[in-house]
Amino acid sequence: MTTAIHRRVAALREGVDLTKVARLRSGWLVLGSPQVVPGYCLLLPDPVVPDLNAFTGAERMQFLQDMAECGDVLRDEMGAVRINYAMFGNVEPALHAHLFPRRSDEPAAQVTAQPWALDWEAAASFDSSLHRELRERLSAAIRARVSGAC
Repeated sequence: MTTAIHRRVAALREGVDLTKVARLRSGWLVLGSPQVVPGYCLLLPDPVVPDLNAFTGAERMQFLQDMAECGDVLRDEMGAVRINYAMFGNVEPALHAHLFPRRSDEPAAQVTAQPWALDWEAAASFDSSLHRELRERLSAAIRARVSGAC
């Protein structure tokens, strides 16, 4: 089965996906579109697997370690108080993790909302020029702090 995750990983391998933040041991960290909260990212496994349970123990642990370490960087770089993590695979049946940096200065009605309750229609779509500085800053921080990142 070919999903949007498969197509995106293929584009990352080819070097044509401009949302790339970093190549990690388990896959790719990319900026999400839209940027429903500043710094919203996805972790995509490479190779693509259907779900977390399709990994062996070591592969599974590497994906989860990469996810948590990227969350640490997002927390620090984005001034977040926490990171919301989500893995579903219902719409796109291929493993991918959503990472949402949540900040204390979000609007009051948004602070306790889960990410899918946010206004995705109003969020800025990824734009390579608009989000260049953010992508480069996150990329440098990931490379400096996450083992095996490039």
